Amino acid sequence: MRFTLWAGLTAAALFLAGCQTNDLKEQPVPLGTFQLGVNVAITDNMQVPGISRDVTPKQMETAITKAVAERFDYPRYEGDRLLNFGVFVDGYLLAPPGIPLVMSPASVMMVTVNVFDDATGKKLNEGGTRLTIVEKGSPETLIGSGLTQTKEKQLEILAYNVAKRIEGYLLENPGWLGMTEAEAQAALAQSKGSAKRNAAPAPLAAADATIPAPAAK
Repeated sequence: MRFTLWAGLTAAALFLAGCQTNDLKEQPVPLGTFQLGVNVAITDNMQVPGISRDVTPKQMETAITKAVAERFDYPRYEGDRLLNFGVFVDGYLLAPPGIPLVMSPASVMMVTVNVFDDATGKKLNEGGTRLTIVEKGSPETLIGSGLTQTKEKQLEILAYNVAKRIEGYLLENPGWLGMTEAEAQAALAQSKGSAKRNAAPAPLAAADATIPAPAAK
């Protein structure tokens, strides 16, 4: 498991790209009855390939919970159904300096998201859902962010992308939000549009996978 995760992180860092914008100043994407309840990041068992820059578990936890709060917290969303998030950080790679245009890896993170209904305590996605999050291309990261950005900035960007991907994941499950399929599809189109605004289209990140994960603490 450890080797497979490291290999996946490294492969994603070398070959995946996309486009990076920040949409937090735009109108929030509709999420129906959603309101954020508990917001927890768990970093106890995260794996780090040897080529990665290191951050502390506390730095990782703070970055993830801050990004999730900035995207989902009141007053951006004030519905009547509280959903609790437990985000397990399975592993990450913060790109080190590389050889420009030859070996310039992107930063990448793998997380397992657990979603709970606050009112019932029921876990809505049994087993948790793993998401692969990759740093997006920009003028600053075209030649590898290890050459142009601090590890703190790399972590901030990855955490932002984690929260943005969770937004899309919620809309893939409209029943959790009291939304119809048509409403969710329209909101998902808005979410994807805001992610691409002011940037050229680019390939999507790696496919996600559902895997067993421990329950959030």
